[in-house]
Amino acid sequence: MATSVPAASCGVGARLAYGPSGAQWLNRRALAPPSPQQGRRGRVSIVAPRAETVNPSIRKEEAKVVDTVQVAELTKPLTAYCRCWRSGTFPLCDGSHVKHNKATGDNVGPLLLKNK
Repeated sequence: MATSVPAASCGVGARLAYGPSGAQWLNRRALAPPSPQQGRRGRVSIVAPRAETVNPSIRKEEAKVVDTVQVAELTKPLTAYCRCWRSGTFPLCDGSHVKHNKATGDNVGPLLLKNK
């Protein structure tokens, strides 16, 4: 069964649905008669995800944008934070930016925090 989240709770202008794929959902909707609560049928839009750059304009002349900040209160000598939003260990970097950069031509890299 699909679960949907209203746009206001997720901060985007769409309704997010978790469950059957878009094609399965459309097939079910096409075969089902409209319920009295539905009234008229509206249009259904499906948005396909596509790879886009995260960094459209900052320091594009560099192969990879990596910034380093020194902080005295760190327990580890070096911590990498994700800036591509694709890390499986977000907010920590897991190197997902490498695949993203190859797919999109982007140059995003991690934010490195070093212990002083």
